[in-house]
Formats: sequence, C-alpha cells, structure tokens
Amino acid sequence: MYLDELRTLLARHAQPDWTTAIDGVLISKVERPNPPTPSTSGTVLAVIAQGAKRLALGDRVYEYRDGQYLVASVDLPVTGHFTEAGPERPALGFGLTLEPSAVAELLLQAAPGDIPRAGGGALPGIAVSDAPAELLDAVIRLLRLLDEPRDRAVLAPLVKREILWRLITGEQGGIVRQLGLADSSLSHIARAVRWIREHYAQAFRVEDVAQLSGMSVSAFYRNFQAVTAMSPIQFQKQIRLQEARLLLATRPNDVTGIGHRVGYDSPSQFSREYRRQFGAAPSQDAARLRRSVHTTAVALP
Repeated sequence: MYLDELRTLLARHAQPDWTTAIDGVLISKVERPNPPTPSTSGTVLAVIAQGAKRLALGDRVYEYRDGQYLVASVDLPVTGHFTEAGPERPALGFGLTLEPSAVAELLLQAAPGDIPRAGGGALPGIAVSDAPAELLDAVIRLLRLLDEPRDRAVLAPLVKREILWRLITGEQGGIVRQLGLADSSLSHIARAVRWIREHYAQAFRVEDVAQLSGMSVSAFYRNFQAVTAMSPIQFQKQIRLQEARLLLATRPNDVTGIGHRVGYDSPSQFSREYRRQFGAAPSQDAARLRRSVHTTAVALP
C-alpha cells in the first residue's frame, strides 16, 4: 500500500536534476540500467520504491531494492548503479540529506531510555535495511507537501525530523546516531576522511592522521577500516582516481599532468591504477567520457 503511493509521488515529481522544492530532498528516476559510476555517497537516507541498486564500497557490496533503504553516515567514495530499470518500470528512489546538527538536536531532546543502547565497536559507514511502515508513511507525507506549497515551509521540517527520529530509533539507528555524537568513533574517522579529501594529492603517514583524529594508530586503523571498508591509503587512492577522472573529462590530452596533479609521480603507476579502477587506460577513458558528454548534450533540448 505504502509503496504504491510512494511510486506515484516519485514518478510525478521527478526532475532531470533530481532536485525538489524541499531542501535536502532528492528524487531519482532512471529508465534503464546504467554502468557502474564512481561518486561519493554523502550523508544520506536513500529509499528505493521501485527497481534495484548496487553500491560498492571498498570490498563491500550493498544491494537494495523496492521497500528497502540505505543510510550513509560518512561521505565515502562509492561506485553504484541501478541494476533493474526500464521505460515501462523505471527505478524510483527517494533521498534525504542527513545533517549531523539535526541528529544531535534530537538526541539531546530524547528522554532517558528512548534511545536504544549502542553496541560496542565501530560501525560501518553504510548499511541497508527493510523500510518499516512508519518510515515509509513519513516519507510519503513529506512528498505530499510538494503538492502543497502553502504548508510546505512549516510542515516539511517537522516531517523531516520525524523521518530522522525513525532512523535514530530503527534497525540502523547506531549508524545514524553516531552522526550527532561529537566524540563517537565515527566523528573521529569523519575528521580523517575530511582531511584526506582536502589533501588527497599529498603523501601522509597513517600515524600523523591518527594523531589528527585523536586516536591511537591501532584504534584508528581498525575503526577506519570498519567505517570505510578500506585502509587510509586505499581511501586516498580512490579519491585521487575519482578526481583524475573528473579532470580528464575536460582535459583529455593532459594525462601525465593530471596524474601528477592528483599525486602520482609515476605516469606508469597512474595509468596502471586508473585502468584497474575504471577498466580502461586514462586516455581511452577520457575519449569515452567526452563522447558521452557530447551525446548527452545533443540529446538535451
């Protein structure tokens, strides 16, 4: 019952750029399976109403489909694609950006005993679960506000808080709650993730990033691996290669220069790791990217 109305609302309000009139709410509509594409996850709730999607993070693969949701509590380099979609039955998804400040506010307002006890150990940065009826109901009521501009400004923030509360107290609540805890292991790892993103072209020692994060080297390495499914050096490599691919789309004839810019001193190592990641040498992939951009531009009105 919930999924039928959710599909109707998503199909009606889907836009080419996925944005909506409600801040932080995204709608995806995909009419054919697409090849795996590297991107970043953001801190987000994603609900699939129709179709299926596959997401790879390091050596972990997450698959979720209609009636399931994914939460990401750290902005991670992922490779994802819709695996089930077609013109007659497009993949339809709902997305909501998760704000740490909003999580923290709800945690402070909750009465003692309202929040489930946290388990020990670091939690992964991404998880998938079946969407309970209460969560789907709240998502539907938020989307209905797209048809009610008079009520949207007042009611949308309230419904978004309800959705966040359902997540905090739900099956993956531990992952979401960490977003709002200033001293959680996730907050320490998120600090390291931000630093590596900002200094991706710079060589670093794991010991120094662990110190920056306020953790011992052993605890940092263990928690980083648990959250991101990668070592810190592997994570940096993912960021470097994704950045290189973005640059190659606009500068396809400067493979060596781009490799050096993202942190590779050896052109052969850059080419080798790029091919391993994207299935083609940098120059070949750049040409393919340019053809794809040109085709898309021609197809758009």
